[in-house]
Amino acid sequence: MSLPSQVTAQTKMTPAKIDALKTELAKEIDANQKATQEMVDMVFSFGELGFQEYETSKYLTDILRKNGFTIEMGIAGIPTAWTAKWGTGKPLIAVGSDIDCIPKASQKPGVAYHDPIVEGAPGHGEGHNSGQPLNITAVLALKKIMEREKLPGTIMVWPGVAEEQLGTKAYYVRDGFFKDVDACIFTHVGNNMSVSYGDGGGNGMVSARFNFEGQASHAGAAPWRGKSALDAVELMNIGWNYHREHMQTTQRSHYVITDGGDQPNVVPSKASVWYYFRERTYPKIVEMYNDGIRIAEAAAQMTGAKMSYEVLGSAWPGHFNKPLAEAMYENIKAVGLPKWSEADQILAKAAQKEMQNPEGDSLLSTKGLATTLSPLAKPTATASSGGGGSDDIADISWNVPTITLRFPANIPGLPGHHWANAIAMATPIAHKGVTAAAKVQAMTLLDLFVKPDVIKSAWTYFNDVQTKDTKYTALISKTDKPAIYLNEKIMNEFRPEMKKYYYDPSKYGTYLEQLGIKYPTVREEKSSGSGK
Repeated sequence: MSLPSQVTAQTKMTPAKIDALKTELAKEIDANQKATQEMVDMVFSFGELGFQEYETSKYLTDILRKNGFTIEMGIAGIPTAWTAKWGTGKPLIAVGSDIDCIPKASQKPGVAYHDPIVEGAPGHGEGHNSGQPLNITAVLALKKIMEREKLPGTIMVWPGVAEEQLGTKAYYVRDGFFKDVDACIFTHVGNNMSVSYGDGGGNGMVSARFNFEGQASHAGAAPWRGKSALDAVELMNIGWNYHREHMQTTQRSHYVITDGGDQPNVVPSKASVWYYFRERTYPKIVEMYNDGIRIAEAAAQMTGAKMSYEVLGSAWPGHFNKPLAEAMYENIKAVGLPKWSEADQILAKAAQKEMQNPEGDSLLSTKGLATTLSPLAKPTATASSGGGGSDDIADISWNVPTITLRFPANIPGLPGHHWANAIAMATPIAHKGVTAAAKVQAMTLLDLFVKPDVIKSAWTYFNDVQTKDTKYTALISKTDKPAIYLNEKIMNEFRPEMKKYYYDPSKYGTYLEQLGIKYPTVREEKSSGSGK
């Protein structure tokens, strides 16, 4: 790939002028803290799982549409996916963040122990309610300056739909939604303000479901006439678990049985198991996936069942852009961390104490919220990484210069993908973190629109370093389709009750106020001693 020639037409400004505009951006974002808080709280209250983010997408696109953005809904064949564009000409900068939540993570914000809003319901137990409010706050502040200063360029806001299933971003790339983008800034909730470049140290992944079809029979009267699809699932799992012993330590693989039959007295004619295969490089991911197919085929042969499989999602290992990260880190240093209140720290320490494991894991400390900035994170060598999680922003990062801004809206030391990670996400902790990060985001976007050398350098790094020896090959095929049916049943079950608790900013200043929560709410310490 080469640098789009139109980027050279960017407006240039003096350093003093840029600094003055950044000061103006910060003031504008501070002035809009109430609107930011409402967006954070509203999306938190929707609590929608991947591919089912209908309320969230409608709410966010309505705000963008009212502010002059042109909306395209249903991109890549995904009903809850969209793009929102404003501006004219080059550069075209993409601004994204995820919007889906976690199963069984319903939790009252500001309460430092398990207290669900709706028992068993989904909730924002990762904090994806915060990223798009951050982006919208930033781009609306920047839009005012671009209009007044007559700055050329286009902003494209887009959502990470079904990120927990790694379900959409590879399709966005495949279907051409990033083919004209000059740079991408992604935002993701964290517990400090940080950015990184190079190999992020995480794993790529293929998500696949294996479906087995056997033959039903009366399990008591004529079991010999049946062919159990569930037996095939269990044999596949046994085979894979024996295979683990001979795999490299960077692998991560896990599964759930999504269909195990209907009732014990009927030999299951159909059964399915859903796997995530994770590794550090594209060749190793493909090798794992092929091993999974081979073991599934063997399980089918052992039981006489038929086997089919389908890809439900994928992600490459991430690689992020050095010049963009360096430009952003200068703005991180300029903005700094939020000023946490005593109440913020009390909530954080109480949540950390609540989640402390019996062994006293050092990661689960009771030190509260971060008060010192993280350094600019440098690459992780593939050979030295122990592997870990995955994020399909990586597919975009291999197609256009990309960075991820992590921002302090959550509490350090929590398990992740857990109700505890929802505790802070509609509280002053999240509101302050999003506001601070919106300043970093807006300032960095301004740099991209008025400093042509930043994007030029980003593409030089992309072409001459990142993709010099490694070329992107999608882990999905040309015929694979997004699994838009996922989570539909769960949301249909819980949405009617969850709707009763949607945030109403016309009546309540905050979601905490609507829920009647005293901030912070922590466990009462039991008194010790033998007093009478």
